[in-house]
Amino acid sequence: MKITDLLSKETIILELKAKTKIEVLDELIDKLYSAGNIKDKGEFKKAIRKREELSTTGVGDGVAVPHAMSAVVTKPSLAFGYSKEGIDFDSMDGQPAHIFFMIAGAETANNEHLETVSKLSMILLNEEFREKVAQVKSKEELLNLIDEEDKKNSLEEESIEIEEKKSDKLILAVTACPTGIAHTYMAADSLRNKAKEMGVKVKVETNGSTGVKNRLTNEEIEEAEAIIVAADRQVEMERFEGKKVIIVPVAQAIKDPEGLLNSGLNGEGQIYHHKGGNKSVSSVKHERTGFYKHLMSGVSNMLPFVVGGGILIAISFMFGIKAFDPKDPAFNPIAKLLMDIGGGSAFSLMVPVLAGFIGLSIADKPGFAPAMVGGFIAANNGAGFLGGLIAGFLGGYVVVFLKKLFSRLPESLEGIKPVLLYPLLGIFITGAIMLFLIVDPVKSMNLALQHWLSGMGAANRIILGVILGGMMAVDMGGPINKAAFTFGIAMIDAGNFAPHAAIMAGGMVPPLGIAIATTIFKNKFTRNERDAGKTCYVMGASFITEGAIPFAAADPARVIPSIIVGSAIAGGLTMLFNIGLPAPHGGLFVIPIVKGNPWFYILAILIGSLVTAFMLGALKKPVTE
Repeated sequence: MKITDLLSKETIILELKAKTKIEVLDELIDKLYSAGNIKDKGEFKKAIRKREELSTTGVGDGVAVPHAMSAVVTKPSLAFGYSKEGIDFDSMDGQPAHIFFMIAGAETANNEHLETVSKLSMILLNEEFREKVAQVKSKEELLNLIDEEDKKNSLEEESIEIEEKKSDKLILAVTACPTGIAHTYMAADSLRNKAKEMGVKVKVETNGSTGVKNRLTNEEIEEAEAIIVAADRQVEMERFEGKKVIIVPVAQAIKDPEGLLNSGLNGEGQIYHHKGGNKSVSSVKHERTGFYKHLMSGVSNMLPFVVGGGILIAISFMFGIKAFDPKDPAFNPIAKLLMDIGGGSAFSLMVPVLAGFIGLSIADKPGFAPAMVGGFIAANNGAGFLGGLIAGFLGGYVVVFLKKLFSRLPESLEGIKPVLLYPLLGIFITGAIMLFLIVDPVKSMNLALQHWLSGMGAANRIILGVILGGMMAVDMGGPINKAAFTFGIAMIDAGNFAPHAAIMAGGMVPPLGIAIATTIFKNKFTRNERDAGKTCYVMGASFITEGAIPFAAADPARVIPSIIVGSAIAGGLTMLFNIGLPAPHGGLFVIPIVKGNPWFYILAILIGSLVTAFMLGALKKPVTE
């Protein structure tokens, strides 16, 4: 797609009447509205001004690119305006702006539209092009000039691989702006052009509206002298653990690429430490494999469906276990409504959503549809939760393979990849592999696991409960905790409610045990800790294990063993008491619908919490404030 496909004579103003920044925005918006490209001027003005509040779109050198994406945009488009006198636009270099391109992006804009806009952002960096724009006398001349520059840039192959330069030092960069339309690509191009001029090896990753492009590899990150993060929004940072990182606004990469590159070459960056905790070299490398990140992306996005749907199912059970069944004497229409929404709708989406977001994490947007279809096949053919996990990774990596396969296609075909090739072949390949190779073996495995759990003797069930309960307290919301929680959800999905009862009991004990300890053994805790202990009552009752983290971080040698022992005992007791939990979350609020005696379940949690509390009382030393 050409840039002039988005710009028409109807949206060009060769002589702006505006004298102020607000007047420029309004005049260009009026032009887009009169051309039929937006349906609500007021709403689009709000979107444009909201973007300006984040950071100025006056990029300097006499250019401004105000932009926004909005649902009121009926057609992705551009508006052009020129002011000979110049207008104060709060530009990065403090100079008035003369050339204005307003970008109106639809929320449903496809990659081709967005990438075309990014090309405009790049050619605006060309001084010769800007000088020619200032001299145009007609709308046709402007359109022809843009076409010529667009064609010239298309002939130049964009180097996304690292080229050998004069310097042996490698500089990496990541660029991202709030909307990912203009500044992201202008900053990237500015860094590339200056690096080429300086003879510096550089690679730039862009985090734009079309997703991550030119992603930095683990090997490149290891080799890099420094990493420049020019971003005004969140980007993936944990991969830079232990590297020298220079973090600046995206505008600085546009205006001072030479200064940033020199800072990187001179080793001026700060050693980056991810807020998630102090990580050793080995643990960082382990995280870079991506498996846990992709899995947690799926689990975290699945949880709203699991929690909301599961609790609706649990409330339905309050009317009677079979009250949702019209054929049962206990039938209640409200119970059926709750079951239809919770089980028939929200809960049935659990596995497809899990798979879809795993695929999205692996392969960006193109990986979502194949993985979600694979998850739907798993959910509807007996492969269940495990099948959904496999489908998520399968769909994501199928699209990664397709991206590599089609990487050498002509640039003219770039636009059909995300809208045709990736979904068509990705869904077909993922679906075929799931149906022919995955579903039946996983279904058999699920049945075997169910038979094994059902046939467990009392002693083995208690051991399983001890292990699952203890796992919930080991890292309080970390990978081990999430592994146990994920297993519990899989068992609920398969119809076995006992494991998750042990898991929720084990997850409630750490904050509850600490809360009790701060109440009973006041001399063992500071005033602040005692105050924090009060909130732990609420967090524990709500099944929020993370409430124990501040106490564990302050005194890990005493707190972590205490909460693990208490949680393990609670988990073992739930199995001993034959408790089952059909709801995946809810804490105290779903105890009334447990399978078995709810008072015994409360007793198991209380005993585990008291064990933790008295262990803390015995292990901790009195404090003096």
